[in-house]
Amino acid sequence: MPAEAAIETHKLEAFEVQPEARLMQPIANAPRLTAASCEALREIEILDELGVRRAIYIPAERALTVFIDDRELVTLMTLGASPELLVLGFLRNQRLIKDAAALESIAVDWRTGTAVVKTRPVPRDPNEPLPRIVAAGGGQGSIYARLMSELDTIRLPDAADARVSAGALRSVLDIMRQHDAIHRHARSVHSCALFQQDRLVVSVEDVSRHNGLDTVSGWMALHGIDGADKILFTTGRLTGEMIIKAAQSGVPIVVSRNGVSSMGYDLAKKFGMTLFGRAVNRRFHCYVGAERFDAE
Repeated sequence: MPAEAAIETHKLEAFEVQPEARLMQPIANAPRLTAASCEALREIEILDELGVRRAIYIPAERALTVFIDDRELVTLMTLGASPELLVLGFLRNQRLIKDAAALESIAVDWRTGTAVVKTRPVPRDPNEPLPRIVAAGGGQGSIYARLMSELDTIRLPDAADARVSAGALRSVLDIMRQHDAIHRHARSVHSCALFQQDRLVVSVEDVSRHNGLDTVSGWMALHGIDGADKILFTTGRLTGEMIIKAAQSGVPIVVSRNGVSSMGYDLAKKFGMTLFGRAVNRRFHCYVGAERFDAE
């Protein structure tokens, strides 16, 4: 691979915040965060179908073990683009914390592959075990029983207050075709992005769709961003857990290049959410929530 190409690909950012969004201030009592991002790509040599050896890039996946107040919780596999926000969003989406202010700090150290989370002092039995993390479809973990028991507390805005037009939806798809930089160079990753109508706010690429959504949720939690007027885009399939995470961030409209599982579909109906799936170029399916869609 030419040296110029190698330099250019290593400049690719797996986590991007748009200029206007960079001006947003963190919430009061926001946790202290390190800035331990990593290079998203790794160069290797392969043998292609013509018998030619050449250099290509692959996603630089790494393990990140999360500790809360010195107790091990879970190990996440990630590109490490914005690991502090990934951890924050994971904890929020698993309902281990109510908001970002519940944390004092998140310190990521790639030399040890750890994220050390310190919570603010609250009355709590130090011997109380942390909830058990079980495997999820994206290789992460989910405190499934905890999430399912609290679904009735989730509220999304009415259809009259949160809508999307066909033009805005096409713009979202057009924009995201230009923001899959890591995928175009190395494949094997998912994208997730937050929009305000057709204006991109923040986007991330990671090895799992859950990581992408958790990182976006972490950014929203850190800045106190309301999801009521937002659209969430993902390249991953819309399973039940993905729908719950989007709903917990208050986002009523979700768009995916992939399909929808039966649990994702049922939960979206329960929440009054609008789901667009198989959304590629100018084609899509509106699985549920068509009352929010202004077709042309």
